Amino acid sequence: MDREIPKDVQLKERRKKIIKFSLIGIVSVILVVALISFMRAGVDRKDLVFSKVEKGTIEVSVSASGKVVPAFEEIINSPINSRILEVYKKGGDSVDVGTPILKLDLQSAETDYNKLLDEEQMRKYKLEQLKVNNKTKLSDMNMQIKVSAMKLSRMKVELRNEHYLDSLGAGTTDKVKQAELSYNVAKLELEQLKQQYNNECQIAAAELKVQQLDFNIFRKSLAETKRVLDDARIRSPRKAILTFINNQIGAQISQGGQVAIISDLSHFKVEGEIADTYSDRVSAGGKVIVKIGSEQLEGTVSSVTPLSKNGVISFTVQLKNDHSPRLRSGLKTDVYIMNAVKENVLRIANGSYYAGAGEYYLFVQNGNNLMKRKVRLGDSNFQYVEVISGLQPGDQIVVSDMTNYKNRSKLKIK
Repeated sequence: MDREIPKDVQLKERRKKIIKFSLIGIVSVILVVALISFMRAGVDRKDLVFSKVEKGTIEVSVSASGKVVPAFEEIINSPINSRILEVYKKGGDSVDVGTPILKLDLQSAETDYNKLLDEEQMRKYKLEQLKVNNKTKLSDMNMQIKVSAMKLSRMKVELRNEHYLDSLGAGTTDKVKQAELSYNVAKLELEQLKQQYNNECQIAAAELKVQQLDFNIFRKSLAETKRVLDDARIRSPRKAILTFINNQIGAQISQGGQVAIISDLSHFKVEGEIADTYSDRVSAGGKVIVKIGSEQLEGTVSSVTPLSKNGVISFTVQLKNDHSPRLRSGLKTDVYIMNAVKENVLRIANGSYYAGAGEYYLFVQNGNNLMKRKVRLGDSNFQYVEVISGLQPGDQIVVSDMTNYKNRSKLKIK
């Protein structure tokens, strides 16, 4: 008969087995971790992008953000306080010069304009009446001058006759003096009438000029009112695309309120923004490269906003090829503003690894291995980065994202 194994012995055996299997599990985990670590120590060649260190030219640039906008865009505002009665077009429609876009309520404006037309006619009649009155008055005065001149001529004859009779002894000295007095009085009266006539001519001319000027000012004001009324008949000022329209029929529109926007979507420009710390590197006339995906478009800085807003300055880029099929309104772009040219310098391709001049740790190919090396990089543009030290011509440098291997100093290329 078999002897029964004591319980304490059974317990010890069980503990030994547990310890044994635990050790086996720990060793397995260590082996798996080691295997994973070994596998991670290598990197597939297809996942790598290399750049060869070479000598060449770098057009140094600063980068900015940009947005494609139409080269021409016009905002159409309501010239009067009104409301929208009818809408003839919708956003995206093509419009020609003079194409009606929408209709405003012009009843009140047209009534006011018609009142002004009536006032213009009344002012015109008053001006004509003033001309007639002046002409009549001056004509009467001129007639008085002629009558006075005839009277003076008659008195001159009478004075001559009295002198003649007095020389013959048939007249008297008193009659001669009386004739001289009458003649002199008539002469003064004629001179006075002539002076009054001249004064009235000047006064009438000045008054007519003032009234004529006032009438002309009124007519200019009337013409401006008509222009405003014509503008209130909202039409397209040129051939373009309707990119916005207020289509809320019945909506109240205040004077100066936006009712539509037309744009030329066949030509574009780029509106850029850059930190004001780089303001000294942005100036009108500067050369620019605009990147849209893999495509590069040349351009020139056409204007720069002189004031900074929230630490940012704005500028506009005039594109050399402003009708490229890649251009779309609202498209975000990378803008590179060229500042200087460095010739015969070491350079490598630009990439996500570069964040400004300074020291970097980059992987350099050595046979089938990648060795991490400390390098110093300088200026850049959208294509190249200047190598200051740590690399030699011909070195193959990994420029793709190596963030997952930042703690590795050596990698095997698989």
